[in-house]
Amino acid sequence: MSANTNNALLFLISAIFDLAVCLFLLRVLLQLVRADFYNPISQLVWRMTQPIIIPMTRALPRYKRFDIASALVVLVLAFVEVEAIGAILGADISLLLAAWFAILKVAAMLLRLYTLSLFVQAILSWVGPGTSNPAANVLWSLNEPLLRPVRRILPSVAGLDLSPLVVMIGLQVVYRLLPLPGFFV
Repeated sequence: MSANTNNALLFLISAIFDLAVCLFLLRVLLQLVRADFYNPISQLVWRMTQPIIIPMTRALPRYKRFDIASALVVLVLAFVEVEAIGAILGADISLLLAAWFAILKVAAMLLRLYTLSLFVQAILSWVGPGTSNPAANVLWSLNEPLLRPVRRILPSVAGLDLSPLVVMIGLQVVYRLLPLPGFFV
């Protein structure tokens, strides 16, 4: 295959798998933070993931608020993505190394997802402060566990809450510390 075809195929596989991993990761996170189940965004995530999760829940029940079946799907999708990218690049990746890269890939996706959600929440707070909409509610549920400890330490300055900025910088530092090869990021 030509280099352009390879690049297009790598992009397509990464995009599809990253979206799927992100969707199932959102399902896990929304359940962990007890986001409003009846919120339209929560319902969208729930309904899109439910066909794959229903058969698995019989064998893998939830542990308290942690959805084991969804977490397993996240890891399997990341593992398949690593293997597919490795095959396209012609890299011979052992199963153990592929599993390690899959775990790192999920960690990277989690960090990017939180960074994006914090950014969107900050923009929404500027555009429509004090208004309630489904996206803002889900973002608040998702991000508040990260922001609360920082808000205790760092008070608002002149009415501005700088905790999202501090958390986003911290998330990006951790993201850059992940030892994930560039073609899997």
